[in-house]
Amino acid sequence: MKPLAELLEDENKEPEEIAASHILIAYKGAERAGANVTRSKEEARKLAEKVLKMAKEGKDFAELARKYSDGPSKSKGGDLGTFKKGVMHKNFEKAAWKLKVNEICDSIVETPFGFHIIKRTK
Repeated sequence: MKPLAELLEDENKEPEEIAASHILIAYKGAERAGANVTRSKEEARKLAEKVLKMAKEGKDFAELARKYSDGPSKSKGGDLGTFKKGVMHKNFEKAAWKLKVNEICDSIVETPFGFHIIKRTK
């Protein structure tokens, strides 16, 4: 059996990897934005804020992702699976790693791909 100090240290240790889901709201000119994305950056920001509000109000995150996301994980309800540090864009990574499991970010996260609403799942 481990001593209490060791157990507490293990509990506070940062995990090697986390899992997250996200909703990407892209805009025309964003990196990897499909030809079907025609909204302006400002329109994308407003939509992302609206979707974030719905997510924070308790709407099903996976359903919101399927309906609004422009990302390739859309069909999986936004599920990105697990990832280690250094894999995602630094803004995305910083926001995702700050979250607790099942917590949704308090504000949208901007990357070159657009605006993200992030939920940590593991």
